[in-house]
Amino acid sequence: MNSTHYPQDCEHGCIGVGLRHEHYTQALAQKTCSIDFVELHAENFFAQGGPSRHLLEEIRSLYPVSIHGTSMGLGSLAGVNERYLNRFTQLDNDVNPIYISDHACFTWGDDSGKPLHAGDLLPLKFDTQTLNATVSNIDRVQQAIGRQLLVENVVTYFSFSNNIFAEAEFLAEVAHRTQCGLLVDLNNILVNMHNQKVQDITVNALKWLSYLPQGHINELHLAGSSLPQMGDIIIDDHSQPVSEQCWQLYTLAIQHFPKAATLIEWDNDLPTWDVLLKEAGKARDIRKAAGVSLRKAIP
Repeated sequence: MNSTHYPQDCEHGCIGVGLRHEHYTQALAQKTCSIDFVELHAENFFAQGGPSRHLLEEIRSLYPVSIHGTSMGLGSLAGVNERYLNRFTQLDNDVNPIYISDHACFTWGDDSGKPLHAGDLLPLKFDTQTLNATVSNIDRVQQAIGRQLLVENVVTYFSFSNNIFAEAEFLAEVAHRTQCGLLVDLNNILVNMHNQKVQDITVNALKWLSYLPQGHINELHLAGSSLPQMGDIIIDDHSQPVSEQCWQLYTLAIQHFPKAATLIEWDNDLPTWDVLLKEAGKARDIRKAAGVSLRKAIP
């Protein structure tokens, strides 16, 4: 696959959307200038050749691409599965994406010497053992791909009572020890705090962000979820527009991380392509407004 030249400024405050199969036709019909890149899920394009690889070449001919893994399980004590890592690395070599990322979660285990995949992004215990395993796994992946990996925080529906670190502290230490990048999902922060019944969610979300090393924040994810019944937990289904609370947090977060790319995630009950692009346009408008205020604040 031929190398694609990406604009030099694509990685500085650019706006993208998650490209899912329902929108392939519209996205490929004509390149839109309202987005700077698209995100693809790695596992959908592991095949060597065939329709998926042809589709990937078509997408890359129009848009810069970010590759987002969903099965790495970077916090797994059993390590990252070698076969999976080889396929992930090959895809990275073929695509040369602007970003490549996966999650700080537990996924891989061992069943009588055979690798076992959980099929979900399971929560981590934030202790020294998990920290060391996560650091080791990220180092291994970054050595394999020969570049920086971005690591994303996840939604968790329960937490361990004997955690040593808070989640943001854990991620900050991982970034410090591995020099990985961080992909901060703002919606995941808000969902976790809602489900944990945290008071003053926006204030505490900003405190969460303040633990992170500014220079390691490469990307922000924005999403929405179905509204729960009164008193219920939020299920992070990515089936709605970005919530107003998430937009509010985004407006504050980009003051701290102005160079981070932004991605709109929408995975279920997908809207039309135009509606998805409007969400990206809203993010761009917020960035522009924040950029004006930032420049005015500089003497």
